[in-house]
Amino acid sequence: MLWLLVLTLPCLGGSVPVTSGTELVGIVGGHDASNGAWPWQVGLWFWNQTTNQWGLICGGSLIHPQWVLTAAHCILEGNPVPQHFKVQLGRVIPSFNDSVQVARIIRHPEYRFEKGPVGGADVALLKLEASVRPSNLVRWISLAPKSSSFPPGTRCWVTGWGNIGTEEPLPPPYNLQEVEVPIVADEICRQQYLKMDFVVTEDMLCAGSRGRDSCEGDSGGPLVCKWKNIWVQVGVVSWGEKCGLPNFPGVNARVTSFLPWIHGHIHSSH
Repeated sequence: MLWLLVLTLPCLGGSVPVTSGTELVGIVGGHDASNGAWPWQVGLWFWNQTTNQWGLICGGSLIHPQWVLTAAHCILEGNPVPQHFKVQLGRVIPSFNDSVQVARIIRHPEYRFEKGPVGGADVALLKLEASVRPSNLVRWISLAPKSSSFPPGTRCWVTGWGNIGTEEPLPPPYNLQEVEVPIVADEICRQQYLKMDFVVTEDMLCAGSRGRDSCEGDSGGPLVCKWKNIWVQVGVVSWGEKCGLPNFPGVNARVTSFLPWIHGHIHSSH
């Protein structure tokens, strides 16, 4: 079963899910992230009008003092109401406290609901109500420049509060998970997913290996690599076939495919 959906971590007294100190916790094959290790990681909270509560549904990344990058499929409403979304910053244990209100939501114009993330263009921008101040726990991540390249086998990292296995949620206290994953060659990834009748397009980037992967609920979170000794974001967690399978790595939206669109909105909006 293809995963692309989002976390359903309810707001339990202002806090939400994550993990214990065992080996296979959070994300698949990962372990607890330490405070401040990934200061750009954000949690995306959504107000569910049916249940009348806030829930942590996705990850995201702070890419500018006032802008967050996430997956388009994390925006659960056709005509999203910004007031239904908030962003949690600087925390490894999910908490609705200190979250920042979203003021504007921009889904990529080529994203199609009827196709979902497998149709491509699975990126969205969230403008925050106010700029955030950098600290030892909160900092924005640089986007991988067009000139950068990350050959197959490059070791990168993915983070999130998603499932730690197919249909296996992250246990309390729901600590942010991190796992090192290799970049997978486009052609290899494409051939594998074609067997499942899924097309890996040019705006997608694959990363993961047997037992090391992103999973359901990690959607929208960052795939980051070291480039010239600095961390840069190369992907946005998007979709995959189950989690941690040997021949089906996680599929990410490829950041370099969307640089003009991202910069166009960030720099033209005041």
